[in-house]
Amino acid sequence: MAEKGEANRQRIVDAANALFYQKGYNQTSFSDIAEAAGVARGNFYYYFKTKDDILAAVIIHRMHGIELMLEDWERQFHDPRARLKRYVTILLNSRDDILRYGCPLGTLNVELSKTQLQQQSQAREMFELFRIWLERQFHALGHQDDARDLALQLLARSQGISLLTNVYSDPAFLQREADRLSAWLDAL
Repeated sequence: MAEKGEANRQRIVDAANALFYQKGYNQTSFSDIAEAAGVARGNFYYYFKTKDDILAAVIIHRMHGIELMLEDWERQFHDPRARLKRYVTILLNSRDDILRYGCPLGTLNVELSKTQLQQQSQAREMFELFRIWLERQFHALGHQDDARDLALQLLARSQGISLLTNVYSDPAFLQREADRLSAWLDAL
């Protein structure tokens, strides 16, 4: 029975994760999530009392995914520059989603920053995972004094690329800017 309950809970989190990305947190209702998860709305409240509880679970789910991805990159690439370039390929690998919805981290943080500051501070932790990891990579490249600034610059540039790719629905722009980021990393 516990396995079924955990499976239901995970279906709710997965459905909410997709809907928060595709529709936005504020535009997604309990009914939307219950329907997408295939869980009766009455049973839904057994797992989550509030939408903020679901959001917290989604953020934890996303953070866990980011942590696993970064650990995989650490194992897969021994050179910090190669790891940084792998980060840039997120843009290219997510092209279709970025064209349609923007960046899942950026769009959620912007939406929450307008009216839900407490939840936004939780969502910001997803960026912190990337910032800290990127900073370590720049530090390993010998940038002891400016590793944090370079990490923030790479985050900012990738977010700007995601935003403008979405606004202009321009995959060629995405490719050009990803190539420029890679060249910038090569020049460091």
